[in-house]
Amino acid sequence: MKKNIYLANTMQRMVVLLTNDDGIDSHGLVASYRAMRGSGDIVVCAPESQKTGTGRGFTLYKPIRVREVEFESTTAHATSGTPVDSLLYAIRGLGICPSLVVSGINLGENLSTEITASGTVGVALESASCGYPTIAISLETLGDEEKFEQGRAVDFNVVSLVLRRVADKVLAHGLPPGVDILNVNVPSDATRETPMEITFLERRLYESRIEKRTDPMGRPYYWNVGDIVKDVRTGSDVACIKQRRNISITPLTVDMTANVPFETMTWLLD
Repeated sequence: MKKNIYLANTMQRMVVLLTNDDGIDSHGLVASYRAMRGSGDIVVCAPESQKTGTGRGFTLYKPIRVREVEFESTTAHATSGTPVDSLLYAIRGLGICPSLVVSGINLGENLSTEITASGTVGVALESASCGYPTIAISLETLGDEEKFEQGRAVDFNVVSLVLRRVADKVLAHGLPPGVDILNVNVPSDATRETPMEITFLERRLYESRIEKRTDPMGRPYYWNVGDIVKDVRTGSDVACIKQRRNISITPLTVDMTANVPFETMTWLLD
């Protein structure tokens, strides 16, 4: 029954699909729903638990379970899989054809070419590959505890306004030619007056390293840590968020082919 309703709505009204990588219980997903309410039929389908760092991964060789859960004033779909699994279930399992896909609001910024590891951007890449205009939106957080607590103490007012403003423009005009995704990042201290910038991806966000540590039993283990890079280029997303404290909008394309004249590479064929 619901599948038919979604299909009928697709023919008549805007349909906005919401997903994320922080899980169905994330307050960022609730904020996204509230921001987009009134823009059309809202469908929520997200992982049932935290899936940060899953990138564009999806599930193979084991079943994906789906359950319906109460979500604000609607029913959402929680999957046992990754963000991409959730997206594909909504599209192929529920049969919807979204006018817009929104991934987020993510707890924690997604900047630089390191975004390929992000589940927030990973599901956006999958959505764009399926032909749907997509917004990935993230809010800078200052501590991991905000992410672990699902954003209960986070103020989503400004980032919600940014999402609705950008989404309304995409729904009205579509994305520019050659653009498949808008990767939007909002600094934690943004206000209604904070400027927006169109940016490009910085090469790196973190100077990462591996720390060797010892557990209480005296056994060694290793921990990924990193410091934010200081030497960044003017106009990059990292410079925008971390230095100028402005809102960053980076246009992305799923075509990762290097933008070089192929004739300059013919020496490889000799």
